[in-house]
Amino acid sequence: MTPAYEYDIHIPSHIDPNRTYPTIFTLHGKGSNERNMYGIVEPLSEQFIIVGIRGNLRLGAGHQYYELKSLGNPVRDLFDKAVQDLEAFIAYATDKYPIDPAKRYLLGFSQGAILSMSLALTMGDQLKGIVALNGYVPDFVKTDYILKPVTDVSVFISHGEYDSVFPIQIGHDTAAYFHERTTRFSFRTYPTDHGVAEENQRDVLLWLAKDAGLTSGQDQEEIL
Repeated sequence: MTPAYEYDIHIPSHIDPNRTYPTIFTLHGKGSNERNMYGIVEPLSEQFIIVGIRGNLRLGAGHQYYELKSLGNPVRDLFDKAVQDLEAFIAYATDKYPIDPAKRYLLGFSQGAILSMSLALTMGDQLKGIVALNGYVPDFVKTDYILKPVTDVSVFISHGEYDSVFPIQIGHDTAAYFHERTTRFSFRTYPTDHGVAEENQRDVLLWLAKDAGLTSGQDQEEIL
């Protein structure tokens, strides 16, 4: 199979050939690339396999996974294809690399967060968890897609209090939507615009390490 996306993969340097590893698939924002996302999770690169997925559509000097009719209004057929292609890519990578299928995480920012949440709703417990930074769930995903339960999916959602792209109310509405669907849920806001603050990054890293069962308590601090 030829994957629909170009990608970077970072495998722990002292990998054990007899085991599989928890894995973070990163999805970048519109006009960005996979390298920008790696910096967020690099401190976990010896505990997780990290797969940075590059959007397959060019946008200026960067990339995107789908195009927009207007802000917050994806081109439906391109969005649908991105969801299908990303599901297929996750399966492809799981077969090709020593990825633990029971510990697969998506971490996305903005457009990547939108896709991460949509994929959680279509893949259900095929994912261990998602981290969605400054995004939302399109209405057509909620009404038109075949949704799977996310009861067993861990969800970390964060949003900038001064987000000028997706106002903070969108973050609260998105959090309420997932809070009704899983108890394994965390929502946090940060005094930022449309970005990822240092405190936000730290909270994400600690959350991922804990949820994957890699560390706890003081050991979590040492991983960072």
